[in-house]
Amino acid sequence: MRAFAVPTDYYRCCYSSYPCEEESEDTVREDGVFIEIKKLQRNSRRIRSKISINATLDTVWKILTDYEKLADFIPSLAVSKLIDKKDKFARLYQIGQQNLAFGLKFNAKAILDCYERDIQILASGEKRDIEFKMTEGDFQFFEGKWCIEQVQISCFLAKIRTVLDAMKVPGWCEIMVVTKLTKPRTEDSIGQEYETTLSYLVDVKPKLWLPVNLIEGRICKEIKSNLSCIREEAQKVMMLCNDQ
Repeated sequence: MRAFAVPTDYYRCCYSSYPCEEESEDTVREDGVFIEIKKLQRNSRRIRSKISINATLDTVWKILTDYEKLADFIPSLAVSKLIDKKDKFARLYQIGQQNLAFGLKFNAKAILDCYERDIQILASGEKRDIEFKMTEGDFQFFEGKWCIEQVQISCFLAKIRTVLDAMKVPGWCEIMVVTKLTKPRTEDSIGQEYETTLSYLVDVKPKLWLPVNLIEGRICKEIKSNLSCIREEAQKVMMLCNDQ
């Protein structure tokens, strides 16, 4: 499967449909993970993140919905316990551990209701979401969604060209960008005709006694780590399947 180093402005374009009260506070792209922080109302943030994964949508979906095994490979997730499971619904009890400034440790406990949405067929591929909302826990609110999108490479490149045209990128520069994007990173990625991305969006507001600016950097770091761990796990599963 081909994996691409997607320009940051492409992700900004993809996320432009989400409303926000203020301009972006910070945007980071590191180790293939795109993260953007936006201020909402007082003491709250919206954090968007995205990562490319060399795995199918179905593989990533099965990993995300195997809820009790998430803590086995995500370091910051100490506990992930399934309280209730129904058709397309799961209630989880999770404990996340984070190190704060000055040697402090912050353990966040939450009961999350997760709604597993049906797969959506798109013109360029397919996508599937898991929406979650905290019903009880250590935040005033904590809600968002996971989104897995698998697109055809030809459609993916068409999107890139649309973004580059909107940015009024010169033709010679556009050719260089597209050429770079179509170069596979590994030999294992050759021959596949799809590109899979995993997105994570969360609106978070801590309790009144904890300023959000004290933990937002740490939350972003943990999100980056979590996405990287999910990517590693999914690609490991794909390698095992290919070896069989």
